[in-house]
Amino acid sequence: MTTLMQYGTVAGVGKPVSRLVQGTIMLMMDQLEQGIELMDMAFAHGVTAFDSAHVYGGGQTERVIGEWMQRRGNREQVVLMTKGCHPNADRKRVTPYDMASDLFDSLARLKTDYIDLYVLHRDDMDVPVGPIVEALNEHREAGRIRAFGGSNWTHQRLAEANAYAEAHGLVPFTVSSPNYGLAEQVNNPWGPGCVSLSGPQEADARQWYLQNQMPIFSYSSIARGFFSGRVKANDPAGSKDVLDSVAEYAYAHPVNFRRLERAEQLAAQKGVTVPQIAIAYILCSPLNVFPLVASYNTQEMEDNLQAFSVKLSQAEWEWLDL
Repeated sequence: MTTLMQYGTVAGVGKPVSRLVQGTIMLMMDQLEQGIELMDMAFAHGVTAFDSAHVYGGGQTERVIGEWMQRRGNREQVVLMTKGCHPNADRKRVTPYDMASDLFDSLARLKTDYIDLYVLHRDDMDVPVGPIVEALNEHREAGRIRAFGGSNWTHQRLAEANAYAEAHGLVPFTVSSPNYGLAEQVNNPWGPGCVSLSGPQEADARQWYLQNQMPIFSYSSIARGFFSGRVKANDPAGSKDVLDSVAEYAYAHPVNFRRLERAEQLAAQKGVTVPQIAIAYILCSPLNVFPLVASYNTQEMEDNLQAFSVKLSQAEWEWLDL
């Protein structure tokens, strides 16, 4: 199958990393065969990178991925990103102990002896970065992970962690997974500790990423369906019938409906779709971005891949973001 997919690299991974990363939160063991079929579809379209987490589905998501890789024998062609150290109801869990516990769980579920990209799901500002950097390096030295980074880590904390690594002769964080896309995250979707790079208030963060060119695996790239094409700029109230409560709370605000209106106009001018414009906005960014997009079927995947052929001028790119 021919594909429009493009690829990038991440230091330490040693494999081509597809620019579109397939989200897998929908995978469940009670729908194993459907999950296997979905993974086959994504892989056939050139997706090599898959995003998961220790907490997704109580571990079911990782188990489906592990079963798929075991059946297909394709582990060396797959770039796995999974996340650990998510808080629970009792504590924040960003500790070397919790990291090891989650990592060994993930390795067992994924039926593999290493993870390509191991990412800390959240940060805990009260915890010094030194022990965390040291623990990640220990797991890397043991061969359990190839590269590591932070999801929902501020650029200041990433810089602090990498300064510690440099000062102590250790491997630094080489990847980050915050929210980034055309939509501004007006409200924090999952409570305190979520980090976004979108919107005018995050200009300093984007400048840091521009200077450092750290790969960004951006979650909620099309704002959990806000830019799916099913939400209409001229019908803001109708978004409640399309979006889940998290997306409605985080993204369904006037500033984003203005962006959606412009995306609709530009899509009509170029003869493409709104989600293609939203993905192209990320792909045309000067930042080093790998958007996370959950394609649920062949049509969605092929539509999303068409975003690689959508070219935005600098003026169009800036106009979209108001």
